[in-house]
Amino acid sequence: MEEKQKIETQNKMREIKIEKVVLNIGGTGDYLNKGHKLLEIITNKKPSKTTSRKRIPGFGVRPGLEVGTVVTIRKGAEEILKKMLSAIENTIKKRQVSENNFSFGIHEYIEIPGMEYHRDIGIMGLDVTVVFKRSGRRVRLKKIKGGKIPKRQVITKEEIIKFMKNKFQTRFKK
Repeated sequence: MEEKQKIETQNKMREIKIEKVVLNIGGTGDYLNKGHKLLEIITNKKPSKTTSRKRIPGFGVRPGLEVGTVVTIRKGAEEILKKMLSAIENTIKKRQVSENNFSFGIHEYIEIPGMEYHRDIGIMGLDVTVVFKRSGRRVRLKKIKGGKIPKRQVITKEEIIKFMKNKFQTRFKK
């Protein structure tokens, strides 16, 4: 009986959910095209290319130059996240976690379970960002009559670590 009361008293608005998983690869020219093809193979979705807005002469970057490719997964985010976490042996550093999200990199795509080497792509890595949310976030994001949400709506680093340990059995190291 006590367990039933405990479940009922939990606030649904405080529940943490995965909003999206974002996979991206940075690069220019031929490397970017290979990265675009790789993201398409991994996710079965069409990635979009990002362009530079600034000029960075040291890297040969100019405004309008395509510098990366990105794909956002909202439906089926948990399945993709499980695959990506298994590629890094389910271990994340605590410094990779911040408010509302965490990020990690995969050095070689062949580490992802179920992926095989593609000769035309070669060896390439990618970055994964996981964004969390609570119910009510849309209030701040909507265009018409957008509202403010309080600081307690932000998901802290400790809450993300606890969520990932409980749901995905993720290990955290310093």
